[in-house]
Parts: sequence; structure tokens; C-alpha cells
Amino acid sequence: MPEIGEIRRGREIGYKQRDKRIWAACIDCGKERWVTLSKGEPKDKKCRRCANPSGENHPCWKGGRHRNEQGYIKVWLPLDDFFYSMCDKTNRVLEHRLIVAKALGRCLHSWEIVHHKNHIRDDNRIENLQLIQEMQHNQLTIMESKIDRLLEGQRKLKVEIKLLKLENKRLRGRLQ
Repeated sequence: MPEIGEIRRGREIGYKQRDKRIWAACIDCGKERWVTLSKGEPKDKKCRRCANPSGENHPCWKGGRHRNEQGYIKVWLPLDDFFYSMCDKTNRVLEHRLIVAKALGRCLHSWEIVHHKNHIRDDNRIENLQLIQEMQHNQLTIMESKIDRLLEGQRKLKVEIKLLKLENKRLRGRLQ
């Protein structure tokens, strides 16, 4: 292992360039690495991770939440999070699934479905979420759409009744 300040040619240590390199430590995290030597000083004082922070360390970090194309909220989780196994390839998990998993104290299985009772995909309050099986979800969705159609029909009938009452009142006024 080289010592801090040791200088070598790039080709000697496995780089393609013949430039001089210095063994230096990152000023932020202390990670030691070979750095290009420029005017007797290490060209980069910080390692790549510290110079280009990502995730929670990035200055533009906004909490790791974003809305996907379907309207659901996705949340970024760090590798050491208990619920990390529920993440996709981008270290994100659907927020409504995470909320239910935390309430249950366990990770959800892939076949378990979290249903939004009010059908608003970004309303992730625990009282609006319901854990159900796929068959139950299909039945519930069918039943809820039937109820929605019936309620819409009822609303239209109420409007029609009001119009008929007004028309009836107008006709009575003519007869008198």
C-alpha cells in the first residue's frame, strides 16, 4: 500500500497515461486514491463520490419522492433500509406499499395489493389504504365501478326531477 504523498508514473500503477500521479486522501471522507499531479499538487482534492454527491448528499435533494407516469408516488430508499427488498432497480418503492408495510412491520409480498379506497393514487394516508389479495382487488374494483355508475345515474335522475318540477310549476302557472 502506497503512503500519502508518494508519486509514480501512471503506467507504473496501471493507467494508460504516462502522467505523474500522487497517492492522496479525499479532504472530505479521507478515502485514499491515485490522483493526477498538477503543478506539484493533487488535481482533485475530493474523491468522485464527495465531488459529485448523489441521493441524500446531493445539494438538490428533495426527499427522494417523485410521481411516476401512472400517478403513484415513488420513494427512494437507502441500501441499509429494512424495506429495501421491496425496491425496484432504481432503489425506489411505491409509497403506498411502503406505508402499509411500515404499519404492518414487515415487507409486503409481490402478490399483495394495496388499494386506494378513494381511488386517488397519490393520497397515501393510512386510513385510505387497504391491503387485499388480487382476486379481492378485482372484485372490489368491479363493485366500486358499478357503485360509481349507479351514483352517477342517481345524480342525473335528481337533476332531471328538478327540471321536471320546474316545468310542472311553469305549466301550473299558465293554467291559472
